[in-house]
Amino acid sequence: MSLARRHELLHSRVGGGRHEPYGVSPNSGRNPLRLTLRLSTGSGILLPRKAGRNVLVALAMLSTSLLLAHPASASRSHTVQHAQTPLFSVGLARCTFVDRTRNVLNYSTTPHSILSNDRTLVTEIRYPTSYVVGGPSQINGAAPVARTGGYPMIVFAHGYDVTPDIYAPMLDAWVRAGFVVVAPLFPDENQYAVAAQHGANTEDDLLNEPADITFVTRSLLQASANQSTGCHVVSGLIEASELALAGHSDGATVVGLLTYDRGNDPQGASYASLRAGLDYRAVAILSGDEDRAQSYAPPASHPALLVIQSADDQCNPIRDSVKLYDDIHQSNKWFLELLTAHHLPPFDGVDVPAFQVVAATSSRFFRVSLQGANPTVSLVVFGNEHPTVAEMFTGAPGPTLSNANIPESCGRN
Repeated sequence: MSLARRHELLHSRVGGGRHEPYGVSPNSGRNPLRLTLRLSTGSGILLPRKAGRNVLVALAMLSTSLLLAHPASASRSHTVQHAQTPLFSVGLARCTFVDRTRNVLNYSTTPHSILSNDRTLVTEIRYPTSYVVGGPSQINGAAPVARTGGYPMIVFAHGYDVTPDIYAPMLDAWVRAGFVVVAPLFPDENQYAVAAQHGANTEDDLLNEPADITFVTRSLLQASANQSTGCHVVSGLIEASELALAGHSDGATVVGLLTYDRGNDPQGASYASLRAGLDYRAVAILSGDEDRAQSYAPPASHPALLVIQSADDQCNPIRDSVKLYDDIHQSNKWFLELLTAHHLPPFDGVDVPAFQVVAATSSRFFRVSLQGANPTVSLVVFGNEHPTVAEMFTGAPGPTLSNANIPESCGRN
């Protein structure tokens, strides 16, 4: 959604029909990692504690995990792949990082004022842990499975008025495919902060979030290299040369700003300087937008780009993602158009057919882009295997806008 349109819709969106995350507030006094309800499906899958979900979500997660179980054998038939068991279960932890290097703007005031001189970023970390037949698929504080050189890391940016937990099925699918996935809770855009604001407009805090992303990335790389005293769970766990960015909705806009915007953040730091020295080699934009007041272009490193967009999305219409995709002039880019899905269900597991395509295609994209995997079936062919659900494009141009004038609405979508 455009920044101007976002302002128009903000008050109707606060508490108004957004899918509710199934995590608990970091301030609730309860264990913040108890994100699931222990209902066994017979395959170690935990059902999310979220109204409106049912066993189909768990079955989607199981089916996707089996599809991705042995990604190195990508050329095998689907029949063989579905007979495999997952390589990993998912370990869960939280680490807190405090950035004291910048003045943070308060977007609830007019004109904007200095909110604070530090930024506290509670960060959820998902990582591969040992798979146990019949055991839970998510385990709080479990011991990681060690890997020489570490795992590739995906840094994920959540959308407005949610937490990373809402995306657990997708993030877990990436972990089971062999990635560490980290997701900070943005201080003014997460669900609990929005509820505490009582209608104050702080959604433009997303302009502070590219710096959050790079600060968390560097903090985790230092922890992995044992250069800091905190977050021991990631010690030796991250391969610093295999980094990716991903985000949904406002989070996708944040990732686009950080990767492609040629301008500066609110503190006057260029986005290029924020990411300097960080080897982001792949970028996934999930129903995102670009800041049209700025010019966008690929950085010199030309990280691989995957845009995933729902054709019927009324919150961030497809025209926004197509414009971003078309503005990035490089050959290593792909656009996965979901033909009948909406804004959140393809990414939180509620729309099972769309979710399965999203999880499998994005996981393969990350393996190809970060690890140099060379599957027999190309990413384009793979993304087009379910023609009633999705269509994959590569290079230029993106999909034709058959519904370019779809109205914008961020209710239950």
